[in-house]
Amino acid sequence: MQAFLISTGVVALAEIGDKTQLLALLLASRFKKPGPIILGIFVATLVNHFAAAAVGHWLMAKVGPDIMRWGLGVSFIAMAAWMLIPDKLDDSNLLRERFGVFGTTVIAFFLAEMGDKTQIATVALSARFPEQLYMVVMGTTLGMMIANVPAVLLGEVAAKKVPQKLMHALAAALFVGLGILTLLTPLSL
Repeated sequence: MQAFLISTGVVALAEIGDKTQLLALLLASRFKKPGPIILGIFVATLVNHFAAAAVGHWLMAKVGPDIMRWGLGVSFIAMAAWMLIPDKLDDSNLLRERFGVFGTTVIAFFLAEMGDKTQIATVALSARFPEQLYMVVMGTTLGMMIANVPAVLLGEVAAKKVPQKLMHALAAALFVGLGILTLLTPLSL
């Protein structure tokens, strides 16, 4: 349960103000059909984060617990610094409407997540909790939904009301804590 809760919290906080949350706002304002957008976000996130978790699991098996512990500890601390840099979305990257609302959302979200903070966090979390890959994927997916569903439902109102600097600072503190904890705690295969 620890992997699930940590994964949910880390990703929910990391997603605030992230480019995929901005994409959710943009899709909501463009299509005004929250159902297919939310389902598209869920499908894209589930597929993307499962692939990311599999990579983290594979890395843990290949490099071993000692090297992985140091790599993860430093990665979490680097993620803390990255959290303090706000994301912007280039709206020229949006897919054309020819795929429909659901298809556009799945493709745009999947591509936007590639190399994103939350995808990299999923890789690191799955390596940190190698025995709980499914709990990590469920947690990171839930974290994405917690951050993005309100953005879709409330549109731009939510973006203006959420204190992004505070959320980024909390997420950064959480990543620093995870980094320190990882450096101090031996990992197991």
